[in-house]
Amino acid sequence: MARLLLFGGKGGVGKTTTSTATAVGLADAGLRVLLVSSDPAHSTSDSLGIDLGSEPTEVKEVPGLWGLELDPEARISDYIPKLTESLGPLLGSEEAPELNASEMVLPGLDEAMAFDELLKHLENPDWDVVVFDTAPTGHTLRFLSLPEVIEKWADKIIRMHRITGGIRAMMFGAKEGEKMRLELERFRRRVLHVRRILCDPEVTQFTLVTIPEKMGVNETIRAHKSLAEFKLPVTGCIINRMTPDLEHDFIRRRREGEALHIEQLKIALPHLEFKYIELKDSDVYGIDALRDMSDLLHGSIEISDGLGPFDIGIGLRVNRGSWREGDIVKLHLPGIDRSDLSLRSEGGTILVGINDREHKVKFDRSAKASEVKATLNGDILGLTFPPE
Repeated sequence: MARLLLFGGKGGVGKTTTSTATAVGLADAGLRVLLVSSDPAHSTSDSLGIDLGSEPTEVKEVPGLWGLELDPEARISDYIPKLTESLGPLLGSEEAPELNASEMVLPGLDEAMAFDELLKHLENPDWDVVVFDTAPTGHTLRFLSLPEVIEKWADKIIRMHRITGGIRAMMFGAKEGEKMRLELERFRRRVLHVRRILCDPEVTQFTLVTIPEKMGVNETIRAHKSLAEFKLPVTGCIINRMTPDLEHDFIRRRREGEALHIEQLKIALPHLEFKYIELKDSDVYGIDALRDMSDLLHGSIEISDGLGPFDIGIGLRVNRGSWREGDIVKLHLPGIDRSDLSLRSEGGTILVGINDREHKVKFDRSAKASEVKATLNGDILGLTFPPE
């Protein structure tokens, strides 16, 4: 499983710039990095200067870096029935007067689709690190509270099926209500699994991004408090667009005000690692500018051989997703349970199943699953291939 680095904060503070610069720096250091954005404004494409789609797109100027922009709305129908359409005749009817169309809307569904798609890539051992440029923090919090929302929502659906009696059977068939309930429960379990991953410090680290202004600082403190309630591991904070130290009365007064806001933030969040980035004299976009920003954020990123972990600054730590030592391929799978793993072969290619999703294990010769010895030692799955 890849490491997940999330960058979040209020809109317009530089999440896209800092997350994209981090992804570029990690790829330049030799890791295979997937940069994911859930921003519908396509800012990540603008930052890199290439068009990203809903599938990983190689960034040719940065070997080892791929990017994608999620389209969660396109996947909603894969998970949840279009209940508003199918139940339309019953909404507000005499049989179910307490139900209305607004109650059929599931808050946080877009966020759930984004994070579930993210998990698919996170479980792929081809990636060493997944960097996620999140939507504003409120969207992340809405997703984290989604399992409880689903329970309440499912109760409304189940209650409606009980109320409508014979009409239900006529419209859906006798088994359709149970089918919908099971589908909702499967989806809820999936969301809970994603939430466990997000709250696992061995997998996930969240970096807050803000600016040295009162509104930005206040929202950052509130966001940290809310994230802490879900035990999401927040390790660092980037204070972006600080006023440069220049000889001018206006500049001096502004810096004095910023210093007060920064001190408030450091008192409120004393355990975070802070990084200060001055306001640039031009926009930060394009690969060269992002590399410069990566140097400011992390310095020189050194990645040696092996799975890691490797510390890269701002309280961040990364691993390789896989590493080969002779006839042994090692996969980094933090928090994995033996029951979540499977192993089979197809045409001489070894396939590792992680939570029912299969991934090819790269090796330079074919083998059968029965010939490969698998051992799980802590977070490391070792696959010993037969000698050549």
